[in-house]
Amino acid sequence: MYIFPAIDLYDGKAVRLFKGDYAQMTVYSENPIEIARDFEAKGAKFIHMVDLEGARDGSTPNLSIVADVAQNTSLFVEIGGGIRDMETVEKYLSVGVSRVILGTAAVNNEAFLREAVAKYGERIAVGADVKDGYIAIKGWLEQSAYTLEAFMEKMQAIGVRTIICTDISKDGAMKGTNRELYRELSARFHMNIVASGGVSDMEDIRALTAMNLYGAIIGKAYYTGAIDLVEAIKEATT
Repeated sequence: MYIFPAIDLYDGKAVRLFKGDYAQMTVYSENPIEIARDFEAKGAKFIHMVDLEGARDGSTPNLSIVADVAQNTSLFVEIGGGIRDMETVEKYLSVGVSRVILGTAAVNNEAFLREAVAKYGERIAVGADVKDGYIAIKGWLEQSAYTLEAFMEKMQAIGVRTIICTDISKDGAMKGTNRELYRELSARFHMNIVASGGVSDMEDIRALTAMNLYGAIIGKAYYTGAIDLVEAIKEATT
């Protein structure tokens, strides 16, 4: 299993939200590139980045920071948040990003999703952000009409290879991840599934690794010291 340490961006800073609430934001660093280099120094091969302003507004205000990480580290960079047209996809890919994550657009604009997958294949991932069994959109501020199960079936049929699935109720709460959810998804769907939200300790890492998931995202647990990144990478790859 691959470990994806995370940087959430807001106003050029590395931050974390509590359960997706923009009013409950903690700033961890004013220099995200330093954090990315620390990930790299600790053995990370991947980094998961989210532009929180982009997710809310459909813009790319932190593009220069993402480009800095892509061009000045050896990390596989994936970015999500506000990617709602081909121009934005190509903007990120052109600065060295390895994979872009479609969220709101994957729900609201099937033609765009199909075009992106047809053109860029595995460089397109989809974020399935779940709240009360339904897919949430627009920075988790709105609920869509899709249940998680229906959405996953549709993504698989379209040819999406990688799904980043976040249980919003667990995100940033440090109370453990939704293991049963990922166990069910892993058994049912033939896509690369990345667990996100509430990965809080090494027990979560061990449990997710045992499911043969594609990946797990570590956010708040890294910043608070609850998970040692070196140890997590070692556990997930042995």
